[in-house]
Amino acid sequence: MDIKGKVIVVTGAASGIGRALCERFVRESASAVVVSDIDAVGMAETMAVLGDDSEVMGVPCDVGNEESVNKLVQEVLKRFKKIDLFCANAGIFTAGGEEVSIEAWQKIWDVNVMSHVFAARAVLPSMLDRGEGYLLNTSSAAGLLSQVGSAPYSVTKHAAIGFAEWLSITYGKRGIKVSALCPQAVRTAMTAGSEGGGVAGLDGMLEPEQLADTVVETLAEERFLVLPHPEVLTYMRRKTEDYDRWLGGMRRLHERFEDAYKARAERDLEK
Repeated sequence: MDIKGKVIVVTGAASGIGRALCERFVRESASAVVVSDIDAVGMAETMAVLGDDSEVMGVPCDVGNEESVNKLVQEVLKRFKKIDLFCANAGIFTAGGEEVSIEAWQKIWDVNVMSHVFAARAVLPSMLDRGEGYLLNTSSAAGLLSQVGSAPYSVTKHAAIGFAEWLSITYGKRGIKVSALCPQAVRTAMTAGSEGGGVAGLDGMLEPEQLADTVVETLAEERFLVLPHPEVLTYMRRKTEDYDRWLGGMRRLHERFEDAYKARAERDLEK
């Protein structure tokens, strides 16, 4: 996909990866960039830095609520008549394991998984009518590997990858392109307070702008996996070549970072 002249929607755009994507899409001469987030203040701040090279529209949205996602898509279609690229980027992190409350499990499931389902339901009909469209679903390297210290994050990111795969398989012959963004540590609010990015930062913590570069390059090639940390592909191969050996290595990582993630889980419980 060539970004130039495209109408693009970005959720989770109030800061971090979402803001960086919006900025990069404007530099790539998108015709319109729709900034969407539950954080109205951050959304306005993103819009303020985008300049005048693309038409910019702000639409508040709670991605874990289907009615809110439907409203976002309908407002964009009403104004621009089409959506070329929908970036389902919003996500949250919850530390802990099976003991995490049902309420917390449900919240992270709604934001990290159902948001992609809601987006697909809302945007696919118009894309299929036109015979073209692109979905960029932000997941994580945790969705391909795992997440030491967080069962909810690992499980939901795996599910997000599974849904993106299914979309590509089901609609690829009908003009729908799908990519899954799977970074390791990125310097955002999610990694704040995690020294060096924790276990996900072993290969270095990227700035959101660096990640946006990889996104644009991958979209141009229309490849499924967007890997800002190329090492992730090596880890995937090791995992599939010898699952038990890979699990043993992950157990050692768990031991190395166990105390740090326990502390983070305790902080999450206090919120």
